[in-house]
Amino acid sequence: MGEFEYTYSAPEQEEIKRIREKYIPKEENKMDQLRRLDAQVTQKGTVVALVVGILSALVLGTGMSCCMVWGGSWFIPGILIGIVGIAGVAAAYPLYARITEKEKARLGPEILKLTEELMK
Repeated sequence: MGEFEYTYSAPEQEEIKRIREKYIPKEENKMDQLRRLDAQVTQKGTVVALVVGILSALVLGTGMSCCMVWGGSWFIPGILIGIVGIAGVAAAYPLYARITEKEKARLGPEILKLTEELMK
């Protein structure tokens, strides 16, 4: 008959527990729900403002390249392209503020309800 050999490894067991924790459905408590909703208020506006700002900065850079590198017949179109880029960069923050205000109005009642329940 063969021998049975078992080796116990505490670090392996801890790793197994950590991996298992990821896949066990968790019930979200009210504080976690409040944190998630609070983060959700600014998340949408942040993403939109970043995308608009980055793309506008690239458009501005393209306009500058038209003026500085190619020059000649591209100078005036480069200025116009740059102005479009500047307008987009300038619009990024007001866009963020507007989207955030809409999200506050949409999620505000639910957040206030949760805060009242938690403060009791």
